[in-house]
Amino acid sequence: MNVHAAVDFKQAGLEHPGGDKLGLNGGDFIAIDRDRDAGYNATYRPQALYNRAENGFQATNEAFLLHEVATNLPIHRSDTGPTDFHLHLPPGGFQLVLVTSGMFAFDYDGRYHYVGPGAVILQSAIVHRQFFYTWSGLSTDANLKTPQTVLPDPTIMGYSGKFLEGFITDPTEFPNPTILGPDRIDETETPRTAWCHALHDRPVGAGFWVQDPLALDALYKPLPGEAPGLAVKPDAGVYVRDLGIAGPSGGLATGHILATDPRGRALLPTSAVGFADVTAFGECENVVYRVVRGTAEFKDSSGKSLGLSTGDTVTAGKTAATLVAMGEDTQILRIGLLKGIDKLRRWTPTQRDEIDSLGARIITRTERRPLRTEGKPVGYLYA
Repeated sequence: MNVHAAVDFKQAGLEHPGGDKLGLNGGDFIAIDRDRDAGYNATYRPQALYNRAENGFQATNEAFLLHEVATNLPIHRSDTGPTDFHLHLPPGGFQLVLVTSGMFAFDYDGRYHYVGPGAVILQSAIVHRQFFYTWSGLSTDANLKTPQTVLPDPTIMGYSGKFLEGFITDPTEFPNPTILGPDRIDETETPRTAWCHALHDRPVGAGFWVQDPLALDALYKPLPGEAPGLAVKPDAGVYVRDLGIAGPSGGLATGHILATDPRGRALLPTSAVGFADVTAFGECENVVYRVVRGTAEFKDSSGKSLGLSTGDTVTAGKTAATLVAMGEDTQILRIGLLKGIDKLRRWTPTQRDEIDSLGARIITRTERRPLRTEGKPVGYLYA
């Protein structure tokens, strides 16, 4: 990106995205991204390879991008090292992370989060970095074929770290300013500092969200007999986990995991109270299904069967695709995109570059914490 002269970040034109409006695809469409056609590219850092659901991104009018991030080299390298302290400023304040293998250590707003398979993080406009992940030492091909799961499986925790990441619009098209580069990080002091800034627009009610896969609100509940967009048999043994992102996203998206147990084994942490609430499924304008593991069958509006397997993604209009069957030991991430996305605007290229050039100068307040688990968060979403 080009670097422009520093500007006053309180300038009205930089407080809110001023480009074209986002608009979800209201048509009866289906786009499939097959794992066999996946391309893995070191788009941002040599340590990680990115596999984009490009067909789905285009089908949503470039409103939502889902990609897989696969770590491929040790995080501590002499040429790059861990990530810097930085911000993501997507339209509407949206970054979703779902860990599917290995273990990660993140620093969000001066607080450490050690997360493994099944952990969910949703955030925006918070100063953060990724400073540790497990790396298996396997070859690139072997790394990309390691199993993934959304359950806290100790075996899969030992593999190289992977996660699914979702953004509203393409990360290269909105500001991602670096607040502090890796060469300036003092590990004994810097991570104890949280930063606050005012340079972002977000939906009312949006907030930072972390869900542990074994938390009570993450327990799996049986799928009810009828659910919008689903036609799996009531006795198919399908369970649903609500990722809880509807509120923290400011009403921009819903998130769920649909899962089945392996034959003869009960691995899913289930709740004994009631059925899953899936009314939100009918509120989604577009829907994205990613098969984390296993197999699934969908049908389009004409009744044509669409088979998906591990690593495949289907993106569809509101009622264009119906999930009709799931195999054993199958886990599917379901992201529903809501009407609020249509109210958002893109950052203009000039805004993007000007904000990127500001770096640490957009910080308006800092808080030094005696312990990294204490103190009120000062990240923008809490300001």
